[in-house]
Amino acid sequence: MKKIHSLKNYIVPALTLFFMTVGLHSCDDGWLEPKPLSFYTPENTYVDADGFYAALTTCERNMRHEFFGDGSPILTEFILSDMAVEGTTDKAGPQMDLDVSLLPDANLNSGDRTRVGWYWYEGYKGIKYANVVIARIDQAQYKDEAEKNAVLGSAYFHRAYRYNKLVHQFGNVPYLDWEISEPKYDFYSYDRWSILEKILPDLEFAYQWVPEKVDRGRTSKAACGVLLMKVSMALGNFDRAIEVGKELVAKNPLMTQRFTANKSKPNTNLMHDLHSIEAKLDRSNTEGLMYVVAYPEIDGSDRIQTMRNGVPFWNSGNVKTPTGKTGTSVSIHLTETNPLMDLNKTYGRGIGRLRPTSYHTNKIWTAREMNDLRGIYNRDSWKSPEDLLYNNPSLKNANDPWYGQHLVKPTAMSVEDTIRCWFSWPHYKLFVPDPLQTQWAGGETPWYVYRSAEVYLMLAESYYWKDQLQQAADALNVVRARAGADPLTAADVTIGAVLDERARELYYEENRKSELTRIAYTYAKMGKPCEVFAGRVYRLDNFSGPGGINSNVKQEGINFYYDWIMKVGNFYNKGVKHKWAEYKMSVHHVLWPVPANAINTNIKGVINQNIGYPGAENNVEPLIVPKDRTVLGPDAQ
Repeated sequence: MKKIHSLKNYIVPALTLFFMTVGLHSCDDGWLEPKPLSFYTPENTYVDADGFYAALTTCERNMRHEFFGDGSPILTEFILSDMAVEGTTDKAGPQMDLDVSLLPDANLNSGDRTRVGWYWYEGYKGIKYANVVIARIDQAQYKDEAEKNAVLGSAYFHRAYRYNKLVHQFGNVPYLDWEISEPKYDFYSYDRWSILEKILPDLEFAYQWVPEKVDRGRTSKAACGVLLMKVSMALGNFDRAIEVGKELVAKNPLMTQRFTANKSKPNTNLMHDLHSIEAKLDRSNTEGLMYVVAYPEIDGSDRIQTMRNGVPFWNSGNVKTPTGKTGTSVSIHLTETNPLMDLNKTYGRGIGRLRPTSYHTNKIWTAREMNDLRGIYNRDSWKSPEDLLYNNPSLKNANDPWYGQHLVKPTAMSVEDTIRCWFSWPHYKLFVPDPLQTQWAGGETPWYVYRSAEVYLMLAESYYWKDQLQQAADALNVVRARAGADPLTAADVTIGAVLDERARELYYEENRKSELTRIAYTYAKMGKPCEVFAGRVYRLDNFSGPGGINSNVKQEGINFYYDWIMKVGNFYNKGVKHKWAEYKMSVHHVLWPVPANAINTNIKGVINQNIGYPGAENNVEPLIVPKDRTVLGPDAQ
């Protein structure tokens, strides 16, 4: 297959730079790296725009790691939210009882446990690479000032992209704004609000100068606009978010008609088109605003593994026929000709890591979504175990009457197997053909980071905060109309309506936990009564609860994040348990624990731990990021 983007033109060998000693872990930096033909150094690489874009390609490549692979980090953002829980019930260690497993000294960067630590370490890696460009921007030659500003704007975007995640995952965090070329042990936590205020003008600059038309996987003007909206909303500047959002959707309309070759395939619809590999490669796709890339059959690409992560473990030996025989198999009978009997290639071979909650599989799909192409009533889009057929070759060999019949849930299925093996899922979103593998886990594909659909949903939320409920309904209805859902009225608009629509549209795309925490901060800062909880008002001074080691407070009214998950979920609030753990969550989980290694190795400074976790008793007042100078640069004091 011919490669259709030119990122490889900018890739250089990995930079050898010292950085903060907070336990930064290495990851595979081999993606699309050419064999070096000469020795690269900063002095002979950072001489022009192409050299700097090579460094930024590292940022763009590392964005991909959040979505790709078995146990990918994006799962953690959903598992610690209202939409899903950890589904691997065959061992101890995964994030189920958060009170005992989500601790600072736990293994926080493991596909078999959690990827909380990945977000910390990879966040600062991205900041490091961006800061190299920012610090050295004046050392190169450019065609003109616009080219220089485009490079600088892209670097600002990548630094802000990581900080926007970090402050909603970890709260107050160290702020680094310059290249660090030697070991450093004296980092301090900075106030999250001041970090957001510092990156806001950077994003305004990026939105002004980064080009609109770029290769797939590169930073675009629209991507800068989306992040500018997110940060503006986090700071309560909803007017600016609305202004930018209107500009974005005017230039980047939703895809409302079927497109790509998939439109002729049976049992598909517009949602299948939009989320297909072909759509993410199609240059006529106006909806995709930023992508991470992995192209089919290109050396160095990666597999998304959405089906392994998000499809039930139907191949478990515990999925049996009503007569007690093993019912399913990855392989099919040699004489079988019905393609639906090949469960592996029709649905993907899942292991149920990402187990949806009833909020995602049932509650958000009401009578108004009966015709919604994204929802459970559309049997082409959503699948359930009952759609699958008993296909084990041994059944056919024995002339078993259940061969070829639809699965029936065993009456004696254990809690463990019910959690892992028996749930419905959005097939249209997770299905990615994997033809180079025997077991289809999810193959190589670009993936959306930002889409215009999310911009409409951010517009709706911004109008909600401004009490402009009809405008909020109008924005929601653009997305709903495309999907075929019934329209909402102003009277229907609550924060719940906004979150429900995000859940319908952005599964496996948004940072769901971070969005809930952002909303929780907004309620606490604004003091706006929350209509979902009968006018409850939240406060910043009690955001994570009273703290204290092993306090594990489970009390409503402290923050919106905890209250919402307890209201709509059916795991953390229901005492669901199996032989390894009980699903538990406390109010302080609104923020994640800072990895203990980051704190312990920072021997000359103080990185704060979040309230509710061991070590928070050693916290000091966070510093404020200065608005008119750098923290680490040449003008730092």
